[in-house]
Amino acid sequence: YPSGTVGRSFREEIRNKIEKWQEPSPAKRPKPLPVPDSEPKKMKGGRRLRKMKERYAVTDMRKLANRTQFGVAEESSFVNGLGEGYGMLGQAGSSKIRVFVAQMKLAAKVAKKFKEKHYGSSDATSGRKSRLAFTPVQWLELSIPQAHAQQLGSGSQSTYFSQK
Repeated sequence: YPSGTVGRSFREEIRNKIEKWQEPSPAKRPKPLPVPDSEPKKMKGGRRLRKMKERYAVTDMRKLANRTQFGVAEESSFVNGLGEGYGMLGQAGSSKIRVFVAQMKLAAKVAKKFKEKHYGSSDATSGRKSRLAFTPVQWLELSIPQAHAQQLGSGSQSTYFSQK
């Protein structure tokens, strides 16, 4: 092919491909919003949903408060001007009030977070303590108390004058 027609055709193909690559991509079409009347999507599951269900679950105590006995006047208290009834809570035979295990776990978790937040961790040291020591030989020395305690505990009893 001394005339160079094949080379020209290859060059033209490559140039067309490069021009095609440099064209801007087509704009993404906006996703239409869902119809307002449609019902919300249901959560399928997972840790977040389980925790939410656990947090907002109706307790036995609340179930008893919501239940009323036929023909018996119920006790109520006035809170903010509204009478809130106790239902079967204050009545005889409703002594099977128990707290869910999940609520116990949640209370323990909240207490633990509160303790960590307000009282700090037990292994924290005050800002006045320092691991740096000024020595006449090296000027500054980093002391590690745990390593020193291990040296003391291992082998024979060391004293101030012992050779190691």
